[in-house]
Amino acid sequence: MSNAPDVRLTAWVHGRVQGVGFRWWTRSRALELGLTGFAANKPDGRVQVVAQGPREDCERLLALLESGDTPGGVDKVIADWSDVREQLTGFHER
Repeated sequence: MSNAPDVRLTAWVHGRVQGVGFRWWTRSRALELGLTGFAANKPDGRVQVVAQGPREDCERLLALLESGDTPGGVDKVIADWSDVREQLTGFHER
């Protein structure tokens, strides 16, 4: 286990990702990886995924989001990495 500080991944997922179970699927994968955060529908059709935890596990979630194995259809994922700003508990759909 690494002593590296946790990171925050903010991923903007573009494509047909609303109304297809995408947030539920993302929540399930994040919980399997032990991450905290949320997946939220945005008015422009994107889904914002915020995940916090060890960088390696956040990278695994990002790879899953980009895999083409998600519900609906992901056209692209824009990822932003930062330090953890606030502690989040659980992983929720918003």
